[in-house]
Amino acid sequence: MINNKSIRIAIASGKGGTGKTLISTNLFYTLQERSLAVTLVDCDAEEPNDMVFFSGNSEKCINITQKVPVIDESKCTFCGKCHDYCSCNAIFIIPPSKIIKVMEDLCHGCGACTVACEYGAITEKDVSLGEVNHFVTGKNSSIIESRVRVGVYSPVSIIKAAINQAENNHIVIMDSPPGTSCPFIQTVSRADYVILVTEPTPFGLSDLKQSVDTLKTMNKPCGVIVNRAGLGDIEVYKYLKQENIPLLMEIPFNREIASAYSKGEIVAKVKPKLQEELYTMFNKIIKQHGISSN
Repeated sequence: MINNKSIRIAIASGKGGTGKTLISTNLFYTLQERSLAVTLVDCDAEEPNDMVFFSGNSEKCINITQKVPVIDESKCTFCGKCHDYCSCNAIFIIPPSKIIKVMEDLCHGCGACTVACEYGAITEKDVSLGEVNHFVTGKNSSIIESRVRVGVYSPVSIIKAAINQAENNHIVIMDSPPGTSCPFIQTVSRADYVILVTEPTPFGLSDLKQSVDTLKTMNKPCGVIVNRAGLGDIEVYKYLKQENIPLLMEIPFNREIASAYSKGEIVAKVKPKLQEELYTMFNKIIKQHGISSN
C-alpha cells in the first residue's frame, strides 16, 4: 500500500512547546528505519532544529533571494506613482522635500513599482532572504532545512522554497512553524493531512481551537495527538468528540521521554512502543489521504 502512494503530512501546533518537533523527528525516524523514501522538511525557518536529532551529510545549500527596487534619484520626478502602486507600503516618499526611500524589510518583490515608473528611475537588485539546506541522512531519506537570515521580516519565501525542494519526493513530513500566522498557512497549504499536536491544558485547548478553525477555512483534514497526556484535564477530549476530530495518539507525561528529548535523542529509540504507534498511525493516515496533489 505505502509503496504505491505518496503523501505530504504537516505536523503543527497552535503554540510552541507542545511537541510538534518531537512527533516530526520521531515519525521521520520511524519511516527511515523501515527503509521508506521519506523527506523531513523543517519549515520553522526562524528556529530550525530538526537536524539536532540526526547526523547527515550536507548535499547542497541554496541561497534564496528576492528582487528589491533601487531608485535612481537623479531620474526620479517624485511623482509618487511607485508609492501608490506598492500594496506593502515599502516606498516612503515626501515629494515637496524630494525624499524617497525603499524600506526593504516591507518589500515583497512584486515588481509593481518598476511597472509604475515611467521615467526608468527604478531598477532591481537581489537581496538575500535566507537559505535552504539539504542533508542526506540515509539511503532513501533526507532532511531539508529552511533558515531565514537574521533581520528578514518574513520567512514565508524561505519556507516555500524548502517545500518546493521536496516537490517530487515520495513521503514528505513538514515540521510547521508554531501558531496560525502566515508561515503556518504556507506550510499546511501544501499538506494532504495535518497532525495537530496539543496538550491537555486550557492553553493547549485554546490554541488547538485556533488551529482547527484555520484548517476548516482551508478544507484541510486533520487529526490530533495529545502530548503529555495525564498532565491536565479532559476538556481537550470533550472538544475533539464535539468537533468529530480523530484522536490519533496519546503520549504520556513521562520523565524518561522528557529526558531523552532534552538530550537531543530520538525517543523512539528509547521507547520502541512509540515507534510502533507512530507507524500504525501513519498507515491509517496514508490509507485515507494518500496520493498527494499538493
